[in-house]
Amino acid sequence: MKKLKLGKSELEVGEISLGCMRINKLEKKDARYVIENAMDTGVDLFDHADIYGAGESESVFAEAIDMNDDVREKMKLQTKCGIRDGYFDFSKDHILESVEGSLKRLKTDYVDSLLLHRPDALFEPEEVAEAFAVLKESGKVRYFGVSNQNPMQIELLKKYLKEDLIVNQMQLSVVHTPMIDAGFNVNMQNDPAIMRDGSIIEYCRLHDISIQAWSPFQHGMIEGPFVGNKEFPQVNAKLKELAEKYGVTDSAIAIAWILRHPANIQPVVGTMNTERMRNIAKASDIELTRQEWYELYTATGNELP
Repeated sequence: MKKLKLGKSELEVGEISLGCMRINKLEKKDARYVIENAMDTGVDLFDHADIYGAGESESVFAEAIDMNDDVREKMKLQTKCGIRDGYFDFSKDHILESVEGSLKRLKTDYVDSLLLHRPDALFEPEEVAEAFAVLKESGKVRYFGVSNQNPMQIELLKKYLKEDLIVNQMQLSVVHTPMIDAGFNVNMQNDPAIMRDGSIIEYCRLHDISIQAWSPFQHGMIEGPFVGNKEFPQVNAKLKELAEKYGVTDSAIAIAWILRHPANIQPVVGTMNTERMRNIAKASDIELTRQEWYELYTATGNELP
């Protein structure tokens, strides 16, 4: 699998990462197989959050792989904090408490990256900066990022930070493209012209922040997969056509579509199916043509002006 560099950090990771939200549903031996299989394909960044399985996903992950120093050196661990039961919390105390909990569950002394999960309207950037400084100086977090934030939210945070933000995790799939749509429809009076995220994709490219694409196979937020879904006949026909051309699965083409964008985007794949993961990883070997990328974009119903 090809490598990419996350933001301005020294972290070089596989182009595709594994999201571990559902790993708590597996038995230990099955979870271990999922992790080892992913690493065999070149995946080395594992994405967690303190709320996944109410913390159980992090525990199952560490127990399954029998976390130790040798294992830890072979992988990059990322976790997220800030979502609580019914509200968001970027307070210093909660960030520090959340990281301590994640480190204990993951059986490690540090995480490679910590992301703020969903914007907190009540956050004080000075508090976040204080928390990040403590975590950085103690060696408990190497790098920091955000999730689902727009440029002004990031700028407000950056005003007080000493550390670079290396990642912004955003929803993106071939059927969920608002961060791309507005760029095609500048100064137009149609719905795709509505700027929903403040040009986040261009902002991240300008500031060397890597975008991580969550739910790369989903439509809506949690409505379900679009790949193989009869409600999306045109895009699935195009996925199938390209899959046959390149000798891979439809899902690999959906990931190759994301990787084709020059914004340094890393898909976060949440499958716990080992065969599917092996097939998806083949996307790293595919570079869709410009025409094929646009054909997939328009097959979803998007119209070019």
